[in-house]
Amino acid sequence: MTSADVKQRAREIGFDACGIAPATELPELSALAAWLEQGHAGEMLYMHKSAGTRADIRRFLPGARAVVMTATIYNTEPAPSPETGRTPGTVRVARYARGEDYHVVLAERLEALLAWMRDRHPEPFRAAVFVDKHHVQERVYARHAGLGWIGKNTCLINPEIGSWILLAGMATSLPLEPDTPGFDQCGACTLCLDACPTGAIVDAHVLDATRCISYLTIELEGSVPDAQRTAVGDHLFGCDICQDVCPWNLAPPLTADAAWQPRVARDGASAAVLWQRSDQELHAFVRGSAMRHTSLARLRRNLALAIGNSGNAGLAAVLDRPGRGVPNAAHSAATPVVKEAVAWAKDRLGSAGS
Repeated sequence: MTSADVKQRAREIGFDACGIAPATELPELSALAAWLEQGHAGEMLYMHKSAGTRADIRRFLPGARAVVMTATIYNTEPAPSPETGRTPGTVRVARYARGEDYHVVLAERLEALLAWMRDRHPEPFRAAVFVDKHHVQERVYARHAGLGWIGKNTCLINPEIGSWILLAGMATSLPLEPDTPGFDQCGACTLCLDACPTGAIVDAHVLDATRCISYLTIELEGSVPDAQRTAVGDHLFGCDICQDVCPWNLAPPLTADAAWQPRVARDGASAAVLWQRSDQELHAFVRGSAMRHTSLARLRRNLALAIGNSGNAGLAAVLDRPGRGVPNAAHSAATPVVKEAVAWAKDRLGSAGS
């Protein structure tokens, strides 16, 4: 069984690209320690706890000799036009969260690839799959597997399919032949740095997560800092701005894969309508998607901020009716963080009205 065999089978299973990286000490892996030391991880304490494993994949899988990396296109929409506006009062959901939960989909496909490999290989071997939540620096191994380069926005960019891709992989004890690493093709471009509304990309290839809208809307448990609330705008879950402006995504390929097609109209949903849903209805709204990995209280907080940023003073009254005002229908709205966000939104809308 050769590297070419594995890559071919990966494409047959549904991955759009596949490459092999060596399970060795790669120079970029050491940058994580400095990034953590600078405080860029914020409340993501799990990053600190898993730093040792992330520094060497052989701690994730002892005896690993190769890393099978895959890339999967999740984009289902053309590049946005600057002239195309959005309906006021609606929310933004990052593209990767509009379809099925990628953690589940990609894990199942990797397990199918692993089963095929075990069936084809005459001798037993060790292997372990990883999909985002495991302790592996996927982008580093993806670059060394020839799948692209790590852009200035810190996303992996593939020269053929852009950056609307999900990364996942498998560490294995098999001595698979590695691919040639990708090389940086960002050049002098700084569009992603210039476009970030919160200044989260503090330097080329350096992201301060504590300023990133994705972190603020998904990972942050407490209140969004005052200085960043207006910049969060109408983002409910995640952010795509630094990828939207990337020249490598000007004509991005679209996927027809059923897993990534929106089955619920999450992006573009009315913030006021969502706010008035019960907790049970909000659960149904996020069910089966990556959005289920954050709490309802955080979603309520984000909805309150989106309503406050809408500029529509007429929506202030809506904030008094979480769960349509039915007693005990929206417990998540009673948390201190959500109450504080509601107070801020009302004050902002009151200023807009006057």
